[in-house]
Amino acid sequence: MHPTPAQPSRAAHDHEIESLAEFDEVVAEHGTLARFRVQAVDLTGRTAVLLRLDTTGAVFLGCPMDTEAAAHVRSAGALVFPPVPGLPFDPYRGFVYTPDELFASLAEGYEATPDALSYDWFQRTKADGDVFASMLRAIHDDAVSDALDELLVGARVVGVMGGHAMARGTDAYAGAARLGRELTRAGFTVATGGGPGAMEAANLGAYAAPFSDGMLDDALRLLAKAPSFRPSVTDWARAAFEVRERWPGGGTSVGIPTWFYGHEPPNAFAAHLAKYFANATREDGLLARSTAGVVFLPGAAGTVQEIFDNATPNYYESRGEPTPMVLVDGEHWTRELPAWPLLRSLAQGRAMESRIALVDRIEQAPEAIKRLGG
Repeated sequence: MHPTPAQPSRAAHDHEIESLAEFDEVVAEHGTLARFRVQAVDLTGRTAVLLRLDTTGAVFLGCPMDTEAAAHVRSAGALVFPPVPGLPFDPYRGFVYTPDELFASLAEGYEATPDALSYDWFQRTKADGDVFASMLRAIHDDAVSDALDELLVGARVVGVMGGHAMARGTDAYAGAARLGRELTRAGFTVATGGGPGAMEAANLGAYAAPFSDGMLDDALRLLAKAPSFRPSVTDWARAAFEVRERWPGGGTSVGIPTWFYGHEPPNAFAAHLAKYFANATREDGLLARSTAGVVFLPGAAGTVQEIFDNATPNYYESRGEPTPMVLVDGEHWTRELPAWPLLRSLAQGRAMESRIALVDRIEQAPEAIKRLGG
């Protein structure tokens, strides 16, 4: 598998330390760890530093360290939350996931990957009433939210909403991929639900953005040999990694999937995957972070819900100025599932009225986003 782009570097001025390089930078610059938060950093090779520096008020979240160092920093006034053994995920992680991380061990079959193992753990623990498991899920999801917020600082994010059932090899899938490509080329960061179908297509398009137009056509043909994640997630995922290996260094985008829908695997084209246990946190977070607007492709109940989940803060302006909403396919949204007439009536006379649009073709969506102020 070709490695995904590295996580963005950040200065250590925010008192959060999330990598060994950042730890060393803070030590060199400040000469103290007092009141810093160190998150999921392996400190077993930094015992001498930990014994020497002031750690008053510091918090160490899931940081492996030598016994002597752990005892010393505790006695000096630090809080130490040790790593939790036996988990297929790190609840204290400092970064969002990458496809390579979630699909590690794919050569042995999808069932052996951290993604599948984390879903299995979730299935075993979500209904047993164990407060410890509930706490671990909550800590994990909060850590992912923190990492996602840091990742998206300054980005113009456009969400692309659509269903998981859209198959590779179809015109609809190709259209969603071209949408993702054009949005990325226009300077937007594409964000999706991070799963298969329309979500994967938009992330694929973002990945294809730096290449010539012909690359996407070739990639679509390669992917069509495994049109769906059913019956084999393994074959479906391997086809995606084959595309990435043939065209390394693609464009970046974001996927925000969930283990709540464990039957929907994440896709390998989103460079950054913020995967959650709690679907409600994931759904609201995806829409809230789509600060430059949202494109709604034809969908069913889930997409209808997302339209009005997004319309509510736009209606009340609870997140500030309304953000653009573009619905694609007039026939679908006015006759089959008439969400557009209701949305238009809801927006009438309010600030959001000038921020909604209905377009007939997916090719019109990027221009509509820009016209509405994305």
